[in-house]
Amino acid sequence: MTLIGSDLTPYLALLLVGVLPSEMWRWLGLVVGRGMDENSELLVWVRAVATATLAAVVAKLAFFPAGALAGLPLGWRMAALAVGIAAYAAGRRSVLLGVLASEVVVVSGAW
Repeated sequence: MTLIGSDLTPYLALLLVGVLPSEMWRWLGLVVGRGMDENSELLVWVRAVATATLAAVVAKLAFFPAGALAGLPLGWRMAALAVGIAAYAAGRRSVLLGVLASEVVVVSGAW
């Protein structure tokens, strides 16, 4: 039995194309940034770029959604955005809390 053409082929493709390229950069960042000061200009810039990228993805999902999210009215999407930002701020800048709070609003709006 060969690996190509078996039931494991999609998982192998996901690993090679989806996971490994991303993980390579994460590990490289870990190695390079290990001894750096958290307040160095380079890490402040990296944090700013990561935040801007996340904001762009959230804005795209809110204003130009695709798939099932496109069926949700704009009011629900804006409510989810507002609740997520409020939860992020109230939860001491917890991205996880902001995302979960937004998800609750989106799921309840779709329901």
